[in-house]
Amino acid sequence: MRVTGVRLAAALLPAVMLTAATLGTAPIAVAAPPVQVFAGPARGLVRPHGASPAAATSRKTTANMTYHGGRIMPTAVTRAIFWGTSWGTYSGDKVTGIDTWYAGYSGSSYAKTTTEYTGTNGRVGATTTYQGHVVDTSAAAGGGSTSAILAEVAKQVTAGSIVLDPAGNSYVPVYTDLPRGNAGYCAWHSAGTIGPTPVQFAFFWKLDGDPGCDPGDTSGLHSQGLAALANVSAHELAEAQTDPASPGAWYDSRGYENGDKCAWTFGAPLVTLSDGSQWKIQGEWSNAAYTAGTGYANSSGQKGCLSGL
Repeated sequence: MRVTGVRLAAALLPAVMLTAATLGTAPIAVAAPPVQVFAGPARGLVRPHGASPAAATSRKTTANMTYHGGRIMPTAVTRAIFWGTSWGTYSGDKVTGIDTWYAGYSGSSYAKTTTEYTGTNGRVGATTTYQGHVVDTSAAAGGGSTSAILAEVAKQVTAGSIVLDPAGNSYVPVYTDLPRGNAGYCAWHSAGTIGPTPVQFAFFWKLDGDPGCDPGDTSGLHSQGLAALANVSAHELAEAQTDPASPGAWYDSRGYENGDKCAWTFGAPLVTLSDGSQWKIQGEWSNAAYTAGTGYANSSGQKGCLSGL
């Protein structure tokens, strides 16, 4: 869901001062070499199970998303960051599992659910590139400031651990080791610039033992924490590609993006990706499926969600 800085502060993070400066108008200095970093507002907030939906605008609500004149991401060049002190000694399945998830996403039937959406720079494609991950064992920041998360991305760019795609198709998901606590969201995505180069990035809490952000995967294929991260990763990547940056591309009259519209609804017990790995991940909204009556119903009863194409 598209959220402005003021609304995010008021609705989700009352203890954090998120002003226009922290959400896109003030530069953050990054050392050696100096580079200016600008972060936009958080979008696509995955609200926990049972959370009250954002209030609709006064405009007439519509089922389908509409186009708002911006760019899309025709592909995603992804490199993940695992950020936090505990990742240095972590021995579970989340790091290797997230690597598998992104590698399998490219070319999958699931990725094809976003390919109907176009922008000023072309059409969303199903082919993406996964470049592996970086581990940073310094203390992670929480999700209250998009600028803090983009500063971590810039730190890795400066260190040479991440090389940004000059075409602006870089997507950097940042997986922290911090539990969600009372935060009213499981994850979000945003956009910004590092120097002259646009970048898409996302933030994820540690979701182990978090019932509000748990998709309820009973397959036994993954740990609960990995299953939860995979589900919200699907949500954020689809939205980053279809609605990446201001002035925005595809969302509905409430500000809901394609992941928001199908959050916590599942069209199949498991989705098989292109590498054969299987995951319990939410569907993504398809205007075409809704219009044709071929999608499955979201939580509002609108039949426009797809788990594959």
